[in-house]
Amino acid sequence: MIHPGPRADQRVQARRATLVPIKGILPAGVSVMQAVGDLFAAHGCRGGMLWLDGVTCDPMRYVLPALSTDGLHAAWYSETYAPDGPWVIESATASVGQKNGEPFLHCHGIWTNDRTRDMGHLLPFDSILTAQAQVSGLGAADTWFESLPDSETAFTLFTPVNGDRGRSVLARLLPGEDVITAIEALAAEHGILHANLHAVGSIDHIRFTDGRRVDCLATELHFTGATLADGSADIPIEVVDITGEIHRGTLTRGHNPVGVTVELIIETKGQKA
Repeated sequence: MIHPGPRADQRVQARRATLVPIKGILPAGVSVMQAVGDLFAAHGCRGGMLWLDGVTCDPMRYVLPALSTDGLHAAWYSETYAPDGPWVIESATASVGQKNGEPFLHCHGIWTNDRTRDMGHLLPFDSILTAQAQVSGLGAADTWFESLPDSETAFTLFTPVNGDRGRSVLARLLPGEDVITAIEALAAEHGILHANLHAVGSIDHIRFTDGRRVDCLATELHFTGATLADGSADIPIEVVDITGEIHRGTLTRGHNPVGVTVELIIETKGQKA
């Protein structure tokens, strides 16, 4: 994947953070963005991650990864999918932060109806909750993801900002960095040997430990039960390619370069929600 702008010198951007559990009920009748923003505000947090498993939306709006046609970006998004609802979110991770002084989120996940299972990039302002839902996650009051212009990729991307104290880490992995080795190096730099790993992002041409491949430039993924043990990362993911095919597997070391971005929380063991 070749990006249009100058390559940033710093390939991993990170801030230490103190994480607190986020738990609550998202109310029916409002957008996912409104409900999540209100929940984080109620906990005094400006950023973190939230799991949206069990949330029901109607309408449900989302996009798939796509090849770029604008002559600038290395990858882009499909047209908006607007299927008839309701749809239940089976498994989804949302990075939560700020954009232009307001709450914002970036969510990848799997959703189902009676007949179909799809995966993609949720459009949180356009997807409306049809029933209240209990959710949980992790939040930070003094460290968060800020949506900022990125000259290397020409995207506006979540970047960890503010704070820099605590036992855990909020980070962004930049394009081309191998996901496993970058996470292990970052954890070692911060003296972390054991952690839960949470992330939303993309990988360019995915390789799994069982030999399977996702030979696609543009993907959307999230971690599912990833951990760091004795400094070694084990990273299962769910991912969708540009055709809409869903893949599950565990990343192999040294062969999974970040596509556009990976937003990451290294949650030091003992700080699980």
